[in-house]
Amino acid sequence: MAMALLPTVRLLPLTSCRTTAPTSSPLSVRRPRPRALSLPRFHCCASRTPHPLAAARDAAASWAGKLAGAVPWKAAVSGVLAVAVSFTCLVGLANARTGVNKPELLPKEFTTVIDVAGFLSSGQENRLRQEIEDLEKDTGYKLRVLAQNYPDTPGLAIKDFWQVDERTIVFVADPTFGNIINFNIGPLVDLDIPRSFWSQVSGKYGNMFYWKEKGEDASIEAAVTAISRCLRNPTGTNNCSEVL
Repeated sequence: MAMALLPTVRLLPLTSCRTTAPTSSPLSVRRPRPRALSLPRFHCCASRTPHPLAAARDAAASWAGKLAGAVPWKAAVSGVLAVAVSFTCLVGLANARTGVNKPELLPKEFTTVIDVAGFLSSGQENRLRQEIEDLEKDTGYKLRVLAQNYPDTPGLAIKDFWQVDERTIVFVADPTFGNIINFNIGPLVDLDIPRSFWSQVSGKYGNMFYWKEKGEDASIEAAVTAISRCLRNPTGTNNCSEVL
């Protein structure tokens, strides 16, 4: 019986076969990693438009500095600091922010109470004027009251009208910003009266809940009474420590 011849099969070894890639192949070339560029260091400084309130405080400090030029150095410095931390300047922060100056809204004759907002009756105005007149005679302090509703206000024109000096307290009643009671305190007043007193008066009688419930007129009268009582007290460490 004849046997069929099978083709010869050559088995390859099971070891890995490594083929050397041509050196000219682009895949085998190691390209250098890009170097990070060393950028110059910058000190970032954000340039912002000054906040209106900050601008108002700056205006107040500048005005107070000029006002205190005729008083002793200690009083002048104290006055500038007092204005810087006060709640508003002269006729409210809004007035300083926009430079409101409307002398046409001033009364024809001199008065210590100007009510362009119509918060007070004529009887209330007369009582306040009498209280302020008596206070000035007894203590030398000059209290001035301006009731306004921004932007209807004489604004900076009251400085010359009232001849505001280092012994003047300008009380601005304006509900535009929530708290109706705002002060500008003269340098010599600041030496005698603790600054906490003004914040207490503003917080107690100027808050929105008080004047909305009792009326703007009641808030103004209560504040004037508290100020008069404080200024009549002898100066000392505990003077004006409480607002009644």
